[in-house]
Amino acid sequence: MPYLLALLLSITTLTGCQSAYYSAMEQVGIHKRDIMVDRVEEANEAQQDAQTQFTSALDALKALNHFDGGELEAVYNNINDQYEASSEAAEKVSSRIAAIEDVANALFDEWQDELSLYSSASLRRDSERKLKSTEASYKRMLAAMHRAEQKMTPVLNTLRDNTLYLKHNLNAAAIGSLQGDFNSLQRDIQRAITDMEAAIAESERFISHLKRG
Repeated sequence: MPYLLALLLSITTLTGCQSAYYSAMEQVGIHKRDIMVDRVEEANEAQQDAQTQFTSALDALKALNHFDGGELEAVYNNINDQYEASSEAAEKVSSRIAAIEDVANALFDEWQDELSLYSSASLRRDSERKLKSTEASYKRMLAAMHRAEQKMTPVLNTLRDNTLYLKHNLNAAAIGSLQGDFNSLQRDIQRAITDMEAAIAESERFISHLKRG
């Protein structure tokens, strides 16, 4: 019970902090819609960075196919660095998506609540139509982002497995064993990149929709 109470309190505090943040931003003329656009653009940048990092990790593993002797510790350190950088890039994508969801909930809740304030029925109907259209566009974008996010998991799993295997088996035979994972990793990375590109395209359509609205 104390744990549950603490959890609820932390959630309430976080929600309150976010509400205070949005209110403070509105005081200086920056509205939730503006914050939404900024956060979507930041998510796009994070996905582009993840694509670059995953490609870099693939190149590092590709180099193992041509390993013909050398410092095995350096090989491990390079693969480990690539895994850690890839994991960090994926976490950044996830955090950016979560930030979008937070401001979207606040924006759409406010929009829905304010429909009741209209005295003009025609303006209320028009605003409600735009709300539904914007929500539909948002859901398409968010679904695309989550698909891309999920495709990063098998990439990270393979990189982590390779890193762990090298850590405990620093020998040429171990490197030979990892070469079989290359084709699978290449496919997984290409799927992730394809889905991230689709998510970026969907988010650009959403931003355009939001600005038109």
